[in-house]
Amino acid sequence: MTTPVALTIAGSDSSGGAGIQADLKTFAALGVYGASVITALTAQNTKAVSAIHHLPGDFVTAQLDAVFGDLDVGAVKIGMVAQVSTIEAVAASLRHWSPKHVVLDPVMVATSGDRLLAEDAIEALRTKLIPRASLITPNLPEAAALLGEGVAASEAAIESQGKKLLAMGCPAVLIKGGHGQGRESIDYLIDGKRIVALAAPRVATKNTHGTGCSLSSAIAAHLAKGDEMETAVRNAKRWISAAIAAADRLTVGHGRGPIHHFHRYY
Repeated sequence: MTTPVALTIAGSDSSGGAGIQADLKTFAALGVYGASVITALTAQNTKAVSAIHHLPGDFVTAQLDAVFGDLDVGAVKIGMVAQVSTIEAVAASLRHWSPKHVVLDPVMVATSGDRLLAEDAIEALRTKLIPRASLITPNLPEAAALLGEGVAASEAAIESQGKKLLAMGCPAVLIKGGHGQGRESIDYLIDGKRIVALAAPRVATKNTHGTGCSLSSAIAAHLAKGDEMETAVRNAKRWISAAIAAADRLTVGHGRGPIHHFHRYY
């Protein structure tokens, strides 16, 4: 039996709640072997990001070649790619290695509010990475920022923004509703044929650090295990909802704490 492998391309979170660390925890929790390519190092905790050290594009390429040249990668998750040289390195490797599934989480701002994507990199993200993704997973503010529009406040506006994002070249978009209002958190999976609304009860907790990273990596994990896109998204949504609901069982840090990746086990 082949071991399912997923690769995360993202930044390191020194507090362990988001980024590479959250992705690897997610892969492990879902029974997938995780590999990693680090794009940046952050000095970060549950309260703030205090420093970022970007790795050179050629070293990002070297990591990608090492992983793809040996491991049978079933799906790729892309998170923090904060500068143009990183985006260009990742895009070139995706062109060369042609992985079957690519889930792009357009990380722009940390849960703490700190900016993680340079202004001049937004256009590179739009033109070089989005067309190479199987799925992009922006939250409501990220979808608006990618389009240069206001944050969508209705289902019709979300549908409109989703279709505009599809026009950038990706076959599917998951617009996440965690920043919305109401008793339910509704994510919208949009492709060229239909819109699927995925609802879950909104959990009253401040411990949401790494939620976006973990959802996108959960989708990649399920794709690596052979799920079709909608099934992968539904399974990942179910898992992340449970991880958020269990977040208050952990007491980590003094700010926005992490979700409970291993809620099924302890």
